[in-house]
Amino acid sequence: MDGAPKPRILIVDDDKAALDSLTQVFEKEGFETRAEQSGEAALDALRSEDFGVVLADLRMPGMDGMDLLKAIKAIRPDTEVVIMTAFGTIEKAVEAMREGAYDFVTKPLKRPLVVRSVTRAFEKFALRAENQALRAELEAVSGERTLIGTSPSMRRVLDTIAQVAPSSATVLLQGESGTGKELVARAIHRRSQRSRGPFIAINCAAIPVTLLESELFGHERGAFTGAFARREGRFKLADGGTLFLDEVAELDPLVQAKLLRVLQEGEFERLGGTQTIRTNVRVIASTNKPLAELARQGRFREDLFYRLNVITITLLPLRERTEDIPLLAQHFMGRFAERNRKNIRAISREAMELLLSHDWPGNVRELENTIEHAVVLCRGDTIRVEDLPDLVAREGTAKQYLTIQLGTPLDEIEQQVLQQTLRLTRGNKRLAAQLLGIAVRTIYRKMGGEES
Repeated sequence: MDGAPKPRILIVDDDKAALDSLTQVFEKEGFETRAEQSGEAALDALRSEDFGVVLADLRMPGMDGMDLLKAIKAIRPDTEVVIMTAFGTIEKAVEAMREGAYDFVTKPLKRPLVVRSVTRAFEKFALRAENQALRAELEAVSGERTLIGTSPSMRRVLDTIAQVAPSSATVLLQGESGTGKELVARAIHRRSQRSRGPFIAINCAAIPVTLLESELFGHERGAFTGAFARREGRFKLADGGTLFLDEVAELDPLVQAKLLRVLQEGEFERLGGTQTIRTNVRVIASTNKPLAELARQGRFREDLFYRLNVITITLLPLRERTEDIPLLAQHFMGRFAERNRKNIRAISREAMELLLSHDWPGNVRELENTIEHAVVLCRGDTIRVEDLPDLVAREGTAKQYLTIQLGTPLDEIEQQVLQQTLRLTRGNKRLAAQLLGIAVRTIYRKMGGEES
């Protein structure tokens, strides 16, 4: 595979002829090999070098395959071990499986079977390593545990949060539903000087217009039918902290006028009251609609738009930042596995490819629900394609197939596969390279461009 590191295998057998033959087999299969004739020598090699798989004979003088297996699991627990055994020692091989061996193959060896066993063992090793790397990246990606992503757009969001949080500026968050606008609002609050004050959120689209004014500004006793006592509104409750106005585009024009006054003067009256109330609140608003366009059309107060739009943070939909999907999926997998008391450690490569190919109209929220579904249905320690919801699996599988007419030149096939993979990853060359098992520079070369 062009540009990809070779899988490394350590072959251990006291029979020199068998050792040389296996070395040739796996070198032809693209492995980087090392051969040792004793368990002791193999153990020395493992102490100084990393190997994905050890292929070891069971019966050897001195340290036999069983003792070597136990030692490997003690010093390199992630390394997979495949045991070679004669027919007469099958029981011993089964015991080796219980001690942590990945598989066993019987002598005389059949090349396809031993190659398949070792290849699958290495795939398991690589999958575990990939997931461990994702977990490490997840922990290091930012100080905000719930704001996850390494894509350029998410890095810009995190940088902007760090710059904006210490100020008192009003912030407008824009993005489709499910992109994490409230998480950003909470992150700004936590990093601000108001972090010890309250964070109060209200969904402007979920409250009837007749009640929204009272919810925001409060009301006096007798202000309307059913107002039996004075009630404080969200602006009063958020005093000294942050008020998050979710879906601010849904505000009634009358409420918009009152909100404008609070932003300009820092004061308001309760519904049905005459007392002017001062408040010290930072407002963060969000919308999934084009607020600037609504203001130009006269469907949202232009002066209020300018007051809200002091700092704008735009959250891209998940389909435009697919680099973040593996980290997010790993994060949700860990959370839901712990919640459901399941020992799920990885997401299979095939399942991850389907997650990468899905359009995610519901964005991060949909991905979160998908991973929860998969965790609940998962029977082993790895989430597989069959654990994903039907819609995600079906749509992703359909996108992953490419029909090629017989007789098509190989160069043309290669270009079609490359172009289809880039469409699948929406132009993300790094992800495309990972899926194809090639280096990013190879994609640039085959496209006739330069790597930036």
